[in-house]
Amino acid sequence: LLEGILHHLGQWFSKRKKKALFDALEKVKSELMTLGFISLLLTVTARYISRICIPAGAAHTMLPCKLSRSSEHGEGHGRRHLSEEPANFSCPKGMVSLVSTDGLHQLHIFVFFLAVFHVTFSAITMSLGRAKTRIWKEWEKDTSSITYEFSADPSKFRLTHQTSFVRQHASCWSKSTIMLYVVSFFRQFFRSVRRTDYLTLRHGFIAAHLSPGTRFNFRKYIKRSLQDDFKTVVGIR
Repeated sequence: LLEGILHHLGQWFSKRKKKALFDALEKVKSELMTLGFISLLLTVTARYISRICIPAGAAHTMLPCKLSRSSEHGEGHGRRHLSEEPANFSCPKGMVSLVSTDGLHQLHIFVFFLAVFHVTFSAITMSLGRAKTRIWKEWEKDTSSITYEFSADPSKFRLTHQTSFVRQHASCWSKSTIMLYVVSFFRQFFRSVRRTDYLTLRHGFIAAHLSPGTRFNFRKYIKRSLQDDFKTVVGIR
């Protein structure tokens, strides 16, 4: 079922000519394949890993958390693990297994949830990015009207502080570096990009890269840039 969903999703990206998203999907599929191979490798080698004995003092040092007295002498919780303890084998006195069967079982669960959360995180990241750019669709439509060309005419403004962009950002909190970071942090959860910000960025981009008065859909350019960035962000290191 998972393979079929990924296959149809890849075909949909190809039909819509979304090459960056298709490359990102291929990267996710290769990483899921790697995680699946690691899980399979742990299953095959679990018996041999459990036979590796190390000193008990070294084992306690390698633990990420302090071992409680109850868990140190516990015998487990009666669960059926992916692999069982090797039969007729026990470490010499003062030695313990490098990784117990319970530890290998928890490692399998960790690999599984790592794969699930990686796919979920990638989908949520792309969905939130597209939802943000969808708001800008109406703003891009407004740029083709005569009213916008008149209101955005640079000759109207003789001084920089007369523009609406500067008036909105030149507030009392912008003079303090600490307050600027605090306000910017909370703004990202509400309206991180306002209409004035978008139109100012669009005007600056066209002025720097295109001739004045060029009909250019800046929102589509941002969407393509988002997909290219997503292809880089989606990988697991």
